[in-house]
Amino acid sequence: MSRFLSVLTHGFWKDLPPFRLVLGLCPALAVTASANNGLGMGLSVTFVLIFSNLIISLMRKLIPDKVRIASYIVIIATLVVMVEMILQAFFFGLSQQLGIYIPLIVVNCIILGRAEAFASRNPVFLSAVDGFSVGLGFTLSLTLVGSIREILGTGTWFGLQVMGSAYQPFEFMVKAPGAFICLGLLLGLMNAYSRYRGENVLQS
Repeated sequence: MSRFLSVLTHGFWKDLPPFRLVLGLCPALAVTASANNGLGMGLSVTFVLIFSNLIISLMRKLIPDKVRIASYIVIIATLVVMVEMILQAFFFGLSQQLGIYIPLIVVNCIILGRAEAFASRNPVFLSAVDGFSVGLGFTLSLTLVGSIREILGTGTWFGLQVMGSAYQPFEFMVKAPGAFICLGLLLGLMNAYSRYRGENVLQS
């Protein structure tokens, strides 16, 4: 039970991407101009993470070691194509907003990293739980960055007006430099909190 709980919760803080692992920074910077985009990208990655971990764990004893990375990429690419088709069929506007970053999920280092480090060495159920944990942590991270940028940059949240009519949008936040600053400040705050708790941090 303790092993299950450890796997279920490690993606929310200990291995929280992009703030703790500092992985998956490209989509975190590129598509988080709004909370909706961050949530959509996060859920897409979570879908691929769960099912790629599940399939790779299921086939780990059948895949020859020499071709394991190529096999992982084929599995991940197949799942990404499924996500792209689902978005185009049912969420066309979001698909247009995320653009090229949906196909680029294939080369997201979080997914291949979890496949190699966890799914290839652990049972099916725990591997699926690992994908869920890391994927949900990634989704929450991107939604948080997107929310901050959207609220400050346009005065809205998920498209709804949340700031008063007198609010002057800080448009800098929805541009590329705003993404770097927002992500950097959140990363700094989390590292400061970790130091306060006496934890080791990546930048130490």
